[in-house]
Amino acid sequence: MPIVQESSNTTELDESVDALRRGATALQGMPIDKRLDLISQCIAGVGKVARQWVQTGCEAKRIDDNSPARTEEVAAGPLPTIRFLQLISRTLKDVQTKGVPTLPGPVQQRHGQCRVPVLPTRQLYDSIFFRPITAETWLHPDVQPDRVSSESAAQLVASGEPKVIVVLGAGNVTSIPATDALTKIFIENSAVVLKMNPVNDYLGPLLASAFKPLLDANLLRLAYGGIETGTHLIQHDSITGVHITGSIHSHDNIAWGADANRERRRRDNQPLLQKSITSELGNVSPWAIVPGEYSESELRGQAETVASSIANNVSFNCIATKLILTCRGWPQRERFLDLVDGILQATPRRYAYYPGAAQRYERFSGVTPDDPDRLPFTLLRSIDPKETPHLLREESFAPVCGEMIIDADNDVEFLYKATEVMNNDVWGTLAATLTLPQAFEDKHAAELDENLRKLRFGTIAINQWPALSFALMSPPWGGHPSTNLQDAESGIGFVHNTYLLDRPEKTVLRGPLWMTPKPIWHSHHRHPERVVWDMLQLYERPSLLKVAKVVFSALTG
Repeated sequence: MPIVQESSNTTELDESVDALRRGATALQGMPIDKRLDLISQCIAGVGKVARQWVQTGCEAKRIDDNSPARTEEVAAGPLPTIRFLQLISRTLKDVQTKGVPTLPGPVQQRHGQCRVPVLPTRQLYDSIFFRPITAETWLHPDVQPDRVSSESAAQLVASGEPKVIVVLGAGNVTSIPATDALTKIFIENSAVVLKMNPVNDYLGPLLASAFKPLLDANLLRLAYGGIETGTHLIQHDSITGVHITGSIHSHDNIAWGADANRERRRRDNQPLLQKSITSELGNVSPWAIVPGEYSESELRGQAETVASSIANNVSFNCIATKLILTCRGWPQRERFLDLVDGILQATPRRYAYYPGAAQRYERFSGVTPDDPDRLPFTLLRSIDPKETPHLLREESFAPVCGEMIIDADNDVEFLYKATEVMNNDVWGTLAATLTLPQAFEDKHAAELDENLRKLRFGTIAINQWPALSFALMSPPWGGHPSTNLQDAESGIGFVHNTYLLDRPEKTVLRGPLWMTPKPIWHSHHRHPERVVWDMLQLYERPSLLKVAKVVFSALTG
């Protein structure tokens, strides 16, 4: 089993912050060639530790050597981390030669808002591997088409005040602490002390090895421990800001305190911590199924995608689907739910590694689990939000998903009502999904676009799981910017964003109802681990020969 790391003592923490102050000063005005060299070394470093990274994660989560679930530890660990490094490397080269990143396609302006293509990228053979999936990021209306990334690109190379940021790492997905730290260093020009989450602090020594060039340059330090460690770092005089991926409760304790004056401070907008705070704080992730006539293959494809979004990582994901919205009069409703349920029941139970999972499962499902270490994937049909409001208002972080029926006379009315429910009744602003027939999009394109504009989520996926937007790294990732510190919901600010887009509001990811070959994130793919390892080798050193190897692996899945 992975070794639990000893908590960092205050002397070690203070020494780390002192070193990072020096690194932060050197980072201001650091030549792009130097940054590119650091990125290149980090890519090689991740490649060297990738196998151990994955094996250690599998041991911690008790994933068997022959389990397809091992794929998740690659696809949510070293693979997106290397992808981020490759994409930001390309962006830095573009900034060096042209002043701004080269976008994947032309910027469109609709309804007074720039829509910027972010997928497929021009790098890493995206047009081969992810076609026909596309993504575009919609920016704040004040951003002009000829300046979608110019401000961020200019700040990247400008000298400014040195910044040292505490990144409070997530405990569920191993690429999150890695790419959060890399975003702060390479995009936001900050030195970082990465405080590992006790749930996955086994990853710390591997990240230290992979990112040794950043440690040597005093741009990164790692720290271990619980609340005491985090509190010491957050309150350190030389720390200029905090980034947290975690719960809204942890965020509010940092921002407003945990004492009797907390709500007064929040009401008066007088935060206890007078430093910048960015965050990603989870979501009750909704998935609305627009009624229509779906073929059996389309129904199965969407059922597999929804079920996989629930089962992935034992549902310990901020974007695990927690609420399915259906229409009462949809003739295929029962068939679709039967397919989802059947896939979930056929998915082997896994070790519930995240603390408190059994208690949360019982509260949200209403059932005492027969095995608290291996929880069943549970779909609750036709929930009443008045009887179980927590299914809409609280993130369970347990393998429970509710289905809520909406009364609507037709498909267009359902879409408008579903948008209202997702915006106003469901907690969170991180991500939401729509399943809809192609005929609906063809006939009601204007109504669909209107609802996409209305939806207050940082990512909106059509027919695909929003996790894809996270893993692909080129789209900005974070909660919708309609929130604030007093009511942060899914968080404030964005990470990733490798095209340096100014003031992103949301990303719209589009894909088909079913795909061939079967996506590696589907829980019943036959050889997913082979595909992701081949892809990681491609990302580490891209070549056409490796493309052929990935394609062959994917076609035999």
